[in-house]
Amino acid sequence: MPDLQKNQLHTVTITGYTAEGLGVARIDGQVVFIHNAVRGEVCAVRILKVQKNVAYARVEDVLERSSARREPDCPRYPACGGCDFRHVSYEEELEAKRQRVEDALRRVGGADVAVEEILGSGQVDGYRNKVQFPVSPSGQAGFYRARSHQVVPALDCRLQAPQAGAAAGAVEAYLRDFRVPAYDETTRRGLLRHIYVRTNREGQALVCLVVNGDRLPSEEELVRYIRAACPSAVGVLLNCNTRDTNVVLGESYRTLWGEDALADTLCGNIFRLSPPAFYQVNRAQAERLYGKAVEYAGLTGKETVLDLYCGAGTITLALARRAGRVIGAEIVPEAVEDARENASANGVKNAEFFCGDAGAVAEKLASERLRPEVVVVDPPRKGLGEEVVPVIASMEPERVVYVSCDPGTLARDVKRFAEQGYRAVRAAAVDLFPRTRHVETIVLLQRENS
Repeated sequence: MPDLQKNQLHTVTITGYTAEGLGVARIDGQVVFIHNAVRGEVCAVRILKVQKNVAYARVEDVLERSSARREPDCPRYPACGGCDFRHVSYEEELEAKRQRVEDALRRVGGADVAVEEILGSGQVDGYRNKVQFPVSPSGQAGFYRARSHQVVPALDCRLQAPQAGAAAGAVEAYLRDFRVPAYDETTRRGLLRHIYVRTNREGQALVCLVVNGDRLPSEEELVRYIRAACPSAVGVLLNCNTRDTNVVLGESYRTLWGEDALADTLCGNIFRLSPPAFYQVNRAQAERLYGKAVEYAGLTGKETVLDLYCGAGTITLALARRAGRVIGAEIVPEAVEDARENASANGVKNAEFFCGDAGAVAEKLASERLRPEVVVVDPPRKGLGEEVVPVIASMEPERVVYVSCDPGTLARDVKRFAEQGYRAVRAAAVDLFPRTRHVETIVLLQRENS
């Protein structure tokens, strides 16, 4: 093991990327993760930190430059921590993500399956339809610096819709003009914690303010500021969150003006979206992702489909167009109510929804002898609970369609499904989050004796 020391300079060749988008190299066999590195380059790097199994470094000089290197087009990159790939071409970013997914499935999941394609986004900036700005104690909104809770002001973030920055700027002005204190998480004093803005295809915006309390001073003036700066706003809500937690939203809401939800169109269906309802942040790419899910489901119009982690019913309703019966399960009550209203509004009569933990709902349905031909799962980043895979397998579906936002937990669960007799036969990646490390994956698992 080399005796690496902080501040040492070394010449290295970058061989790949980590899951976080850092470059990977080796110095006398020791793995080094390198900020601002591009695969294939020869760089002079400075050691920043040495740990037991890995060291961290930054590029001091590029000795042999890759054609994929780009000058970052954001003055706050990489300080704000929101983007990871602004120093490389989009083509290089896509290949890095495709390779990351394939490596996870093979090395962690033990699956002999190729990632047959990665569907890139036609829009790499301005694609996010939801933003949650944390507010610093000084009253500035932005994003947390990487691995910290220090807010970097970034109202003009390139990934967000302009309505989000306009609304947040109005709230900042309100805080100054009316001397309203922002929340300080060290003292747990102050009022405004987050500014949450959701936009739709037409550019309308729903603004939700997360408050350490149940009201703000001069709320009518606050609404006036927001409406003047963001004329496309259709509603302003207040969310109460007095807990000492990193969870953004509390449980209670109050409408200060206008609508309490936003409508949007996805895959030909209209969806009512309340603030806590899950909805993919990149609408155009979500349609491609869900289209791939329907393709993998292989529906003929007769099947019963179970959709776990259904959110506001986005995948459920897309499946319902091709299935005989679809059952959705979701733990967030507001999202379930949204899903039921969305099904009714779109004239979908063959979908039903249950509120509860995915594992508990699946177990209940299994005990009732439900035998779906297809199960679709789209869990949060932590993946499926350990008890969920055996319950799904006990229903003996012919196919499981797994939609994932984390290749690592996906690969872990693919291995668990293999132990239950389900083999990964197809996989594809869809880039819903250009310029960031995140990537969506969809895998088709087939019951081996079906």
